[in-house]
Amino acid sequence: MKERLTRESRSDLLRFTLSTMPTFRPADFHRRYYNVLTDFAHGKIRKLMVFMPPQHGKSEGSTRRLPAFILGDNPDKKVAIVSYNAPKARKFNREIQRIIDSEEYHDIFPETSLNASNVTTVAGSWLRNADECEIVGHRGGFKTVGVGGALTGEPVDVLIMDDIYKDAKTTWSPIVRESVSDWYDTVAETRLHNDSQQLIVFTRWHEDDLAGTLLRQQGTYDKDTNPNGWVVVIYKAIKEGAPTDYDPRQEGEPLWGERHNLDKLQSIRKRNPQVFESLYQQDPQPSEGLMYESGFSEYITRPATMRCKRKAYVDTADTGNDYLCAIIYDETEIANYIVDVLYTARAMEYTEPELAKMLTKHNVAECVVESNNGGRGFARNVEKQCRLMGNNKTTFKWFAQTDNKDVRIFSNSATVQNLTIMPQGWKRLFPEFANAITGYLKAGKNAHDDAPDALTGTVERRAKRNKTDVASLFG
Repeated sequence: MKERLTRESRSDLLRFTLSTMPTFRPADFHRRYYNVLTDFAHGKIRKLMVFMPPQHGKSEGSTRRLPAFILGDNPDKKVAIVSYNAPKARKFNREIQRIIDSEEYHDIFPETSLNASNVTTVAGSWLRNADECEIVGHRGGFKTVGVGGALTGEPVDVLIMDDIYKDAKTTWSPIVRESVSDWYDTVAETRLHNDSQQLIVFTRWHEDDLAGTLLRQQGTYDKDTNPNGWVVVIYKAIKEGAPTDYDPRQEGEPLWGERHNLDKLQSIRKRNPQVFESLYQQDPQPSEGLMYESGFSEYITRPATMRCKRKAYVDTADTGNDYLCAIIYDETEIANYIVDVLYTARAMEYTEPELAKMLTKHNVAECVVESNNGGRGFARNVEKQCRLMGNNKTTFKWFAQTDNKDVRIFSNSATVQNLTIMPQGWKRLFPEFANAITGYLKAGKNAHDDAPDALTGTVERRAKRNKTDVASLFG
């Protein structure tokens, strides 16, 4: 059994980790994560990004075991490991040294070893110190450096960047983000050659971090259309979307329930949705100047309420560049529960029958349409389509919106966040709508305001109804 594990450890990173770290107890996602890292180690992936929540064991695989595994497989490789500062990088250095020095390691990779003594200068010997170690009898080795440090000397075959931002405060600083990007451009990238591999692994805090910048510039990998792009593996603390090869969880499942169960994660999300989306869901959003900065609560099943009416609010496209936004929701005494969204820039030939289908499918009782710029004609055409489909339930109302749009959106933003409950995974269900909502700024130029305008309308209609009810109490 031991001989078999030793043999398998030479080609599989997970087996290697189990051999050199007997206390390791991998969860299911660890096994899949290590499979991806094994593919990287064998050169099947050239540029890899892995994003994972904190305290889930990402560095053990990527930055401690992986460099030792790569150098065991090929002791002529030159590996560079980068972290946010030199002390953190040197800690990785010491841990990698201990792995390579272990008896278990030499049983697996007998050709890879370090100098028995610490050597800080060349002096005809193999280097071994807190910043650089060379493999005895070979051309390879590993260097560890903090962001801003030097990577002088020979080219780098494998560049591993782990936690290159210390914390949220530094990541949110535009000066720090620019400094990291400049260091990558002027130092790290200059050490790479055509066959170099890169691995970026960290917890994302900001959309304009190094990973976000590189993805905008170079895109994601596609064998046919973008072979030089990045393979991106994202492990969310709470699963969103359909199962994938590297993450087969069902939607709503925690990543590592034994350590971080769903109750704990939902509690963190409730306290600070913006931080949770970045830190745990790896979906960083800019916090500076966002209209809806506290985010939205989500539901799986709508709770029982005393009152519920299914409604639709429609903001038709004002110009050829605008979007039609139709929001179907359940209005209750607690809040508005969003059910479905139609958000598109397509022509009326598409939107009229499509909206009629949605209204019919969801059994909507009342559809309110802003009648500005042809909205009344649009409403009549949609109503006609509904009747042809056999939908005689949905009633249609239209009105002219005369209040200033920017003022309405701004003044109602807190109420919108408090009284709007999104379906779980709404950013995946309605991606364009979600981007328009979560990225909408309080000040400055916004590409489109149709989604915030319609969402504001759902709350305004609710407020008007409540005012009417109160007035009726006084005759």
